Amino acid sequence: MNKFSQLGLSQVIVDNLEKLGFENPTPVQEKAIPLLLNQNPTDFIGLAQTGTGKTAAFGLPLIDLIEDNNSTQALVMAPTRELGQQIAVQLESFSKGIKSVNIEVVYGGAAITNQMKALKSPTQIIVATPGRLKDLINRRAVKLEKVQYVVLDEADEMLNMGFKEDIDEILSYTNEDRVTWLFSATMPNEVRKIVSKYMNNPLEVAVNTVQQSNKDITHQFVITKNNNKLAAIKRFLDLQPEMRAVMFCRTKWQTQEIADELGQLGYGVEALHGDLSQSQRDAVMKRFKTRSMQMLVATDVAARGIDVNDLTHVFNHTLPDQLESYTHRSGRTGRAGKKGVSMVFINPREGNKIKELEKKLNVSFERVEVPTLDELKSKRIHNWANIIVNTNVDQQSGDILNEVAHLFGNLSKEDLLKRLITTQLDHLTSGGGEEDNLNEAYGGSPDKRDRGKFNRYFINVGSIDGLTKADLVHYMADISGIERRYFGDITMQKNRSYVDIDSGKDRGISLKFEGIEIDGRAIRVNKDDQGPSGGFGGGSDKGGFKKKKRKDRPRPDKRRDGGRRSGRGRR
Repeated sequence: MNKFSQLGLSQVIVDNLEKLGFENPTPVQEKAIPLLLNQNPTDFIGLAQTGTGKTAAFGLPLIDLIEDNNSTQALVMAPTRELGQQIAVQLESFSKGIKSVNIEVVYGGAAITNQMKALKSPTQIIVATPGRLKDLINRRAVKLEKVQYVVLDEADEMLNMGFKEDIDEILSYTNEDRVTWLFSATMPNEVRKIVSKYMNNPLEVAVNTVQQSNKDITHQFVITKNNNKLAAIKRFLDLQPEMRAVMFCRTKWQTQEIADELGQLGYGVEALHGDLSQSQRDAVMKRFKTRSMQMLVATDVAARGIDVNDLTHVFNHTLPDQLESYTHRSGRTGRAGKKGVSMVFINPREGNKIKELEKKLNVSFERVEVPTLDELKSKRIHNWANIIVNTNVDQQSGDILNEVAHLFGNLSKEDLLKRLITTQLDHLTSGGGEEDNLNEAYGGSPDKRDRGKFNRYFINVGSIDGLTKADLVHYMADISGIERRYFGDITMQKNRSYVDIDSGKDRGISLKFEGIEIDGRAIRVNKDDQGPSGGFGGGSDKGGFKKKKRKDRPRPDKRRDGGRRSGRGRR
């Protein structure tokens, strides 16, 4: 038996819920729906976390309470357009077949003229973001005099986003005898002020509070330096390639920068923030929901309304300014009975923030270690091998193989596989100057080397030479004898690159590249502040590193003619 039928809902709604596959109400629905139906009219407060079924908790009784007339009777306000769209879609599915209920959703980022045209039809329920609704009121496209029900969904987040004045103005256009239903994950002082100002003896339901709703979420934290956070995150992504995650950052700039850097390294990552157009945001979310990417990097504001039920992880690159917002972040995972992980990356001086979170939100955090490079190797190679085995062979591969087969000489299958595996392992140990151990103790680790002391070097090799950043570091390390872990940031351009090298390890590196050629082009490596020194013309698309003989080579300070020396090549 469908338990929704026991809550007092009309038969047409119960039938719709059965068709949608809803049989058992969530705790907030089970408690809120009978109260809102039987105690009508009443002000109401629902305290529940994201993902607990709040939309149905207010949406089902709201639809049943709508009268058969053409006036706008209900207003639902949400903090973001994504959440507003999701609410409208759910309300429409709940009310299918009920001719007296028409629902329109309005939000910024879309043509206001189209929304004004839609609102000319009788609209009983309007779902809106505060900013756009205020614009429509000012254009006289919306009339709220007959609104009987106002729903403030995720009220705490709307106030965090600065909509307090907009809400005050909007509510001033409604009748004083309307009722207000407020839903929120937390009850900070600003929300209490709303309750005090606009609500009269509200009924309250508090279910799935922080400690209850997070029972399926494991809260973890990692201690690492700020400039090692991205390297640490990469290792978790490498360790669990099946992971689906959202990572939260504080600023739009940081969000885009991290997404760009991870994308350039080959990770399936995209950014979601307020500077994207609506069509761009929709496209990003579509790709994320269809599993075309592994991780979404988002700001708190942009992530409001994200409705993805199978997220395995939530990463907090930085903690939110208001610790209550951590509840919204972590609530993105651990939904629908599935387990999830919410991981916080802190620097050694932020341990007190974890303790504050534990105390304020009544959750327990587990400290975890960043995987070392050695721990990642077997996992990385295993995943890579599976990809190779399951790759469909391209029709052109045979012709290309015939062209390059002579380069492999008499290498056995085992020798060839060892070299392929080595190139994969290089990606774990190059391209970022990463230390093997990225973990820190509270207060920091004074024994670790100062990674801020780097010298920047120019090399006249770039992407046109068919190299990746990892290839370049591998080659430079091979020629110079400097271990790959002492290489830092790399900027690769078409025919040149810039490489940071530990200042304690770079002595004489320029001299070690004297006599090196790529297909007859002399290679030059020198400090960037010295400027490039000749021979920096376009690269070669053939690759083929060659090292000239060093025998009888004149000293650099005695060489005046700039001529090239000949000798046997070295790969």
